[in-house]
Amino acid sequence: MRHKQMGFTLVEIAIVLVIIGLLLGGVLKGQELITQAKIKNVANDFNGLSAGIYAYQDRYKGFPGDDNGAATRWGAATADGNKDGSVGGEMSAACAAAATDESCLFWQHLRFSGLIAGDTAVRSQPQNAAGGLLGVQSNAGLVATPVLSGLVICSTNLLGKIASAIDTQFDNGAPDTGTVRGFTQTGSVTPGVATNPTRAAPAAAYLDDGSTLYTICKGV
Repeated sequence: MRHKQMGFTLVEIAIVLVIIGLLLGGVLKGQELITQAKIKNVANDFNGLSAGIYAYQDRYKGFPGDDNGAATRWGAATADGNKDGSVGGEMSAACAAAATDESCLFWQHLRFSGLIAGDTAVRSQPQNAAGGLLGVQSNAGLVATPVLSGLVICSTNLLGKIASAIDTQFDNGAPDTGTVRGFTQTGSVTPGVATNPTRAAPAAAYLDDGSTLYTICKGV
């Protein structure tokens, strides 16, 4: 008695391979679209915050966070800065409801002024599109020899591809030169993190390895 040969024909195998190729292509395209959306959102954060800082300065004659008239203007729900022309504290400070770091008050002052959205009772940093922090501080780089002076905006937990794209969009794409600097993280940056990656030397290059994270800082 003859037995039928069981198995797939070459045509069937070819169809399966085509379907798998289409599925993989769709997944990769989807990932690329997500990455591009994150790049756009992070860039918008830098642009929007810069505009908000300039508007606040124009309106109240000082930096948010450093403003010494905030408590008089908005009441005991907030606190004053010392109006020394800089924003004290770390961009990754633990910004609890009663935190007095100027880098925490910065966000509350902007919220009270209506220049960014958010609960005015909150002093904590907002998140970026990559799940990291948006933060501000004065100067970036080694404390003795900062590579960016004055008020800087920083965005954390960015993969190399995103960090490189942001640096290229605003500057020259090199993490260790220009008005945008990139700093290698040793792990995810969260509020109150013990080591602020921006208080070190910038990275020599961005690694697009899918795992190394960077903090990008841009001068205002």
